[in-house]
Order: sequence, then structure tokens, then C-alpha cells
Amino acid sequence: MVRTSVIAAVAAAAFAAPAGAGDVTLYPWATHQPNHCPQGLQPVVLNGVICCGQPDTHVSYQQVMKHPVQRARRDWRYCPEGEKGC
Repeated sequence: MVRTSVIAAVAAAAFAAPAGAGDVTLYPWATHQPNHCPQGLQPVVLNGVICCGQPDTHVSYQQVMKHPVQRARRDWRYCPEGEKGC
């Protein structure tokens, strides 16, 4: 009973955003777990909190937060023997 009221409170807070908050993006949460949201809704992420809703983008939250891998760079400098700075 308490869990249901907490989920309802979070969902109400998520959808009771001010009218000027048009820059809020609801990302779908990619998971292989069963969906416990009401019919027609799916897990979404709003400001780092997972709740039920309808996403407004097709890119998942995990894809957005994934950082690109950068290759290690090696600096190959060939300096003449006896020159400073190499």
C-alpha cells in the first residue's frame, strides 16, 4: 500500500511540471525486467528518477549518458641527440 502511494506521488510530481518547463525530456528506460507500469505507460527517466510515463524521445537514457570512448594518443617525437625538451 505504501509503495503504491509513493509511486503515485512521484508520478504526480513528474506530470505536474510548470507550464514553462517545456525543456524537460522523458527518456525511455531500457530494461529486460517486467513492466510494472499501468497499461499504456512505460518506465521513463525524469531528472534521474525512474517513473511511469510516455517518453518523448526514442533514444534511451542509457544511450544519452554513455560517454564516447577515446583512444589513447601517443606522441611520437624524434629529436636530434643532445637537443633539450625531448
